[in-house]
Amino acid sequence: MRVTKDWKDYELIDCTGGEKLERWGSVILVRPDPQVIWKSRYQDTRWHSPNARYQRSHSGGGEWHVLGKLPPQWEIRYKDLTFNVKTMGFKHTGLFPEQAVNWDLTREVIRNSGKKEVKVLNLFAYTGGATVACLKEGASVVHVDASKGMTQWAKENAASSGVAGGKVRWIVDDCIKFVQREIRRGHRYDIIILDPPSYGRRPKGEIWRLEDSLYDFVELISQVLSDDPLMVLLNSYTTGLSASVMKYILDDILVKEKGGSVSADEIGLPVSSNGEVLPCGATAVWMKA
Repeated sequence: MRVTKDWKDYELIDCTGGEKLERWGSVILVRPDPQVIWKSRYQDTRWHSPNARYQRSHSGGGEWHVLGKLPPQWEIRYKDLTFNVKTMGFKHTGLFPEQAVNWDLTREVIRNSGKKEVKVLNLFAYTGGATVACLKEGASVVHVDASKGMTQWAKENAASSGVAGGKVRWIVDDCIKFVQREIRRGHRYDIIILDPPSYGRRPKGEIWRLEDSLYDFVELISQVLSDDPLMVLLNSYTTGLSASVMKYILDDILVKEKGGSVSADEIGLPVSSNGEVLPCGATAVWMKA
């Protein structure tokens, strides 16, 4: 498992009974997590005094219960990156801290590429963690997400990290339609990052299910890779989509067509209370070299 170990402003303090106890800067949050099926003893007093706890409803959904001082928005830092976070619907904060291992990997690939300019396509780009990381290395980034609000948030993260003036295009669009247009335009990219949702609806009401759509989508994005590509990074939080399945797909499409190799593994966060690691999805990475 690839584990993020360099956070200072984020900490997974403890997890048990379907919940995790986290520190986001100085803010303590309790959030549900479906992976936490164990029922070990609570090992930290902060379980009883968080700033806020997200509680699921028996009828679906849930809501935040504010129990202490909770700013409407605050900043946390990872190395030289700065992100704006806040409590929002569906238990989220606008950042997935386990993705730091992928930010670090992508930055290393850009830094060691030897290319004068590395062109990155970040699909399903959310609030722009990967976008900001790539901009820090001087890459040219096209950031694509269907949500106008998430894209605006990503712009704010870029500004907070000091890269708002970087080479970036902010695109609010359906990712499939955007890639199809890029194929027709002849635009190509050295790195493609994709973190697609498990389920959703496309502009005309078509249902997106990751297990049904992923293979075809990888075939599609393979057509916008440059003649000298560097990497495709595929991340998923879908429980039924293992690292091995994603590796199989990238092997079957990208390795057969372009050579290179694929590595795949779970990613996770260290648990401070006991030294264990909480799994947080999986990533498969194709590299040409």
